[in-house]
Amino acid sequence: QVQLVESGGGLVQVGDSLRLSCAASGRTFSAYAMAWFRQAPGEEREFVAAITWSGRTTLYADSVKGRFTISRDNAKNTVALQMNSLKPEDTAVYYCAAGRISTLAPRLRGYDYWGQGTQVTVSS
Repeated sequence: QVQLVESGGGLVQVGDSLRLSCAASGRTFSAYAMAWFRQAPGEEREFVAAITWSGRTTLYADSVKGRFTISRDNAKNTVALQMNSLKPEDTAVYYCAAGRISTLAPRLRGYDYWGQGTQVTVSS
């Protein structure tokens, strides 16, 4: 069982940066691939970024590639999403997710544990 708690969301201006953090409970955190998803009002939840249990492999949605960076610290049971050059279209609730996934893919399937989400609003 893994419990996830996101933090770091807020209201920022276009071009600003924001760092989201996800704290995980459970002794087997390092066994899970971790990912960030987001959901804007009236839209489906979409993939943003993922990282394997080792941290060696990452995957990004095309819309955030080059602007967002996912990282993890298995010693601290945390995963982070550094978001730079934010755009209004990045506005959404961001969710942290964990799953026993060996091959990363830009989809929700396989992620068994989810956080409650944190709101990110980018104002123009």
